[in-house]
Amino acid sequence: VQLQASGGGLVQAGGSLRLSCAASGRTFRTYTMGWFRQAPGKPREFVAAISWGGGGTNTADSVKGRFTISRDGAENMVHLQMNSLKPEDTAVYYCAADLSYFGPELSEYDYWGQGTQVTVSS
Repeated sequence: VQLQASGGGLVQAGGSLRLSCAASGRTFRTYTMGWFRQAPGKPREFVAAISWGGGGTNTADSVKGRFTISRDGAENMVHLQMNSLKPEDTAVYYCAADLSYFGPELSEYDYWGQGTQVTVSS
């Protein structure tokens, strides 16, 4: 499966952005999907993930209540709605896919897209 992330940009603190990840491949519906982020000088970290059917989600404590992950099977898309953005949310955001895992372990994901930059100004 190939992944293409988009939707990043520059936003003021308190604002919102919606990231999207387009997946190619007929078996998209069978993959779990995740979002990770990496700030300069820091390791890549888990943000959120969703099960293949969309019924299960995991969200990092640092973004819980502000970020929401969802998927659109008809469009082969996964979205990350980011509200109440903070300067510390500034990072490159990556989408990832796996056949079954939708937890926080980066190494468990088999497929990665290129990143999209999110910058939150104070």
